[in-house]
Formats: sequence, structure tokens, C-alpha cells
Amino acid sequence: MAMSAGRDDGEPMMEMNTTPLIDVMLVLLIMFIITIPIQTHAVKVDLPQNSKNQPNPVDAQKNKITIDAAGTTAWNGSPVDEVTLRQYLDQSAGMNPEPELHFQPAPDARYEAVDRTLATIKRSAITKLGFIGNEQYRNDF
Repeated sequence: MAMSAGRDDGEPMMEMNTTPLIDVMLVLLIMFIITIPIQTHAVKVDLPQNSKNQPNPVDAQKNKITIDAAGTTAWNGSPVDEVTLRQYLDQSAGMNPEPELHFQPAPDARYEAVDRTLATIKRSAITKLGFIGNEQYRNDF
């Protein structure tokens, strides 16, 4: 605290001691900072709702991946993207016993789409994979 020793002539001190005022102001400032609500920066995300009536897209017996001429990949008849396909494959590989996976590209499907899908299947560690549609070529060789 600041102290002032007055003058030697015996007159009273005319200056105001501001140290207690500053101390009170600092305490009030700290209390104000503590009581301010914390700012929350939230990102709004629309999460999918879990519905009880949706069947599991991964069948326990066999699943079929098809690729049409336009390059659209379908899982058991419904179109899927590469990320969803990988999720279904991982779910299928984790089942015991592992279900069969039937792969049927269209004869006029682009090789790039077929190769990309086969690479996704290989990365998912599927062990039961069968190609459908090759029966038509058995008499050619």
C-alpha cells in the first residue's frame, strides 16, 4: 500500500489514497471475468437418425456387388459409394461365419471401375469372393 508521510509543517494530507480503490476494482474485474459464460463454438452436424425399421444391408449368408455399364456400384441392388462399400465389406468380414461375396460386373463396365472395386474388396480382407457371369466363357477355352 502506498503511504505518504505528509509535510513537516503539520498540515493535513490533501491527497487521496487510491490503492484500496484499485484493489477493489481488480477484485471486481476478476469476479466479472469468472462469471462470464464460456463461449462455445459448436459446429452444427446433422447426424443420421437410427431407425428400428431399417434392415441391415449386410446379409449373413451372401451379398452381391454389381457394377453396371455406367460404373455405378451396387450392394445387394442398392447403389453405394466407395466409403459405404468399404463399411459394408468391413462389417461383412467381421461376421462369423463370413458370408459369401458375389461380384458381378456388367460385360460393358469400364475396367477402371471394376479394378477400383476389386482393390476395395482386397483391402477389406474378404476371403470368400466369387465372380458371377464367367460361366458364359467356360466353353471358349
